[in-house]
Amino acid sequence: MDVLSPTRPLDHVADFPAIPNGWSYLDTAATAQKPQPVIDAIARGYSETYATVHRGVYQRSSEMTLAFEAARRRVARFIGAPSSDEVIFVRGATEGINLVAQSWGGANLKPGDRIMLSMLEHHSNIVPWQLVAERTGAAIDVAPLTEDGRIDLDAMARMLTPQHKIVALAHVSNVLGSVLDAKRAAKLAHGVGALLLLDGCQAVPRLPVDVADLDCDFYVFSGHKLYGPTGIGVLWGRTHLLGAMPPWQGGGAMIDRVSFEGTTYAPPPARFEAGTPHVVGVLGLEAAIDYVEAIGLDAISAHENALVREARDALSSINSLRVFGPDDSAGIVSFALEGVHPHDIGTILDESRVAIRAGHHCAQPLMRHLGVDATARASFGVYNGPRDIDALVRGIERVTRIFG
Repeated sequence: MDVLSPTRPLDHVADFPAIPNGWSYLDTAATAQKPQPVIDAIARGYSETYATVHRGVYQRSSEMTLAFEAARRRVARFIGAPSSDEVIFVRGATEGINLVAQSWGGANLKPGDRIMLSMLEHHSNIVPWQLVAERTGAAIDVAPLTEDGRIDLDAMARMLTPQHKIVALAHVSNVLGSVLDAKRAAKLAHGVGALLLLDGCQAVPRLPVDVADLDCDFYVFSGHKLYGPTGIGVLWGRTHLLGAMPPWQGGGAMIDRVSFEGTTYAPPPARFEAGTPHVVGVLGLEAAIDYVEAIGLDAISAHENALVREARDALSSINSLRVFGPDDSAGIVSFALEGVHPHDIGTILDESRVAIRAGHHCAQPLMRHLGVDATARASFGVYNGPRDIDALVRGIERVTRIFG
């Protein structure tokens, strides 16, 4: 895994066996392809070292438990968490947000309280808050966007009141690639006594993240966007917040003592990890973290930023094509071609061996704000290079010829 010099593009496509020669995979924001070290870690986990954790007294179970908890410590270091006990393994960011909304929100929100979201949020950071608001009588406010597609923190500052109890925002937009000034968002939220939850799905694969430095209260991300396996993700929360939150799901592993007269619960993180965990998924997530850190998140960020600039410049030269979001978007470029549905763009590009995402990207309120039903989206990873942008542009030029 040699990192190429700054004068040459970062390109690790050879590490990804599912990317054949001549195929441009530009859908990393939906899910990243998996490098061989992650595939190997998962294969070893199932074929050589597999056993359940936290239950067995036999040697392999004990060894797997040690590996599982070592991976938790690895995640904590990766995101700058003060303690590994603050790291909760969940199925993905969606489950992490639902956990906070139902456990913390259900216990703390009441009629008259308010929740602050933004116009660019993924449905996974909207619907869970709507559910808990309906249940508790809280209300939701929506921060607007700036003209270039960033969360308007100046406007949010004017909207925030002491009635706001939590602010939940995307660290990086999955549609526009706009990067939140998270430290300012934390300062604004804390200034009115609110907590800050950050959806880091699009941030952790391409930006260094330090939750202590960001000063947020909860942080969530999914493993599969970080070159890791599906079905595993992370919720980080401050110790005192997690310790005061009631369980969200009941079952094995999250208990202290059970009787038919009543049950007491284990402290975090076990309290929020009911049932047999995705043991091998955790090992794959650890391998993915090792992989991206071996390359360097600063190098990944610089590489993707360069690809975004090149892609935006190339796409902007195409007649009737509109590019959304700020010029310095992180790894993501969304666009629309006048008179052509994004699904048609995606289908024709697929014929040219270019894979993009087309649709509303689980961000329907943002689509309405942009004045479109859907967009086409190209998103980059460590396996992409200038050749992929060339293929994208050639494919779109073919689209324009077909549709006249």
